[in-house]
Amino acid sequence: MKPKYWNKGKLYLSNKDRVLKKLIETYPNEYLSLNSNYFHSFINSIIGQQISVSAADSMKKKFFNLRHDITPNNVLKFKTIELRKCGLSRQKILYIKNTAIFFTKNKNFLKNISYYSEEEISSKLIKIKGVGPWTIHMFLMFSFGSANIFPIGDLGFLKAICKNYNKKSPLKEKELIYLKKKWSPYCSQATWYLWRSLDPIPVNY
Repeated sequence: MKPKYWNKGKLYLSNKDRVLKKLIETYPNEYLSLNSNYFHSFINSIIGQQISVSAADSMKKKFFNLRHDITPNNVLKFKTIELRKCGLSRQKILYIKNTAIFFTKNKNFLKNISYYSEEEISSKLIKIKGVGPWTIHMFLMFSFGSANIFPIGDLGFLKAICKNYNKKSPLKEKELIYLKKKWSPYCSQATWYLWRSLDPIPVNY
């Protein structure tokens, strides 16, 4: 599902930034795809932690092929050996199980999540062991539908900025502040197009 802000964001960013204008023109019919299944989106983010888009895509396919109904309760029944065959590390298996436990114990929060602010959601999700700011940012972007996420902890994002704007790594704080201000309130969209410039397949969580 396309985010509600997408078409407005394309116009805004095209007028604000010539680099993004070129990327938007390069991928005219592509967009960030929202995942309405919060649990699946969260699992995708955990699988994608600190690995390439293609490697994550391969692991995700294997994981979601384990059975047709991937629910928190069913995930808690999976044996470690089954999950290891998907390419998951012991750490990620633990994080996925922790997430499944959280989803079984916080049904009311998840049911009413649209009534919470991004800050309230973040403070709740950060309590899951193995979940940090990056994973929460991915959830907010790809499931909750936040339009203005600026994920400075994402190496691919920083690499794409350096490549597209001819900047040296590491980027200076003032350079990042400038870009965040320039792209707001559509930082999520700017980030997605920058990721798209690096990878053969669209980033998807």
